[in-house]
Amino acid sequence: MKRTTWALMAGGIALAMSVAVNGAGRDRPDDRHGPFPPQHFVGLINDYTASAAVVAGGPYEMRGSWTLSLDERKGTADFSAVLNMETSDYGIVQGTVNKDDPTTRAAHTHHISLTGGAVSTDWESNCPAFSPAVTGGFVVTGTAIITGNGSPAPFGNPSPVTLCVLGGATVTYSNLTISFGLPASKHFGVKPVHGVVTRCSGHGRAVSHECAIDQ
Repeated sequence: MKRTTWALMAGGIALAMSVAVNGAGRDRPDDRHGPFPPQHFVGLINDYTASAAVVAGGPYEMRGSWTLSLDERKGTADFSAVLNMETSDYGIVQGTVNKDDPTTRAAHTHHISLTGGAVSTDWESNCPAFSPAVTGGFVVTGTAIITGNGSPAPFGNPSPVTLCVLGGATVTYSNLTISFGLPASKHFGVKPVHGVVTRCSGHGRAVSHECAIDQ
């Protein structure tokens, strides 16, 4: 069974969770992937949308931060992100941006909230490829509510999203991607939005070494 959803394993891991401290002694549903990840993640988002031919007003720069909390008993996750967006310097080439007038960059904000997303270890089937290649992680799927400058997003709500938290041999959880479905993909594009994991923690909020170089 390649795809494994944590909710199906709740009964089997309850005893292990009751004695675990910072992930010690906990096993994933699929033993190929090692112990369960930490419960709390934070990070940054830095990326660009596609061009104006794909995203109206694009390409936009995207800068922000995000948090993710996992509930192992339910097999679910809650995610939130805040973004600043404004037209990139390519707008100067297109003639839509005056380099001497920042107000021509259409600066705006977004708040993104997903509650009760389904968590799975089947990242290979759901997540984008990286170079250098990632070697493990997990994926969260669900439906997000998105704002535009604090009000309901003009493109509509809700939208399906896929979150991938991935990493490699040195840092277990280093990368985040967010992929949007309609209607949000009309604004953010269909390509994954990239970010970085800056910190993670386990039970009791104790800092985990799975999101940093272990020295």
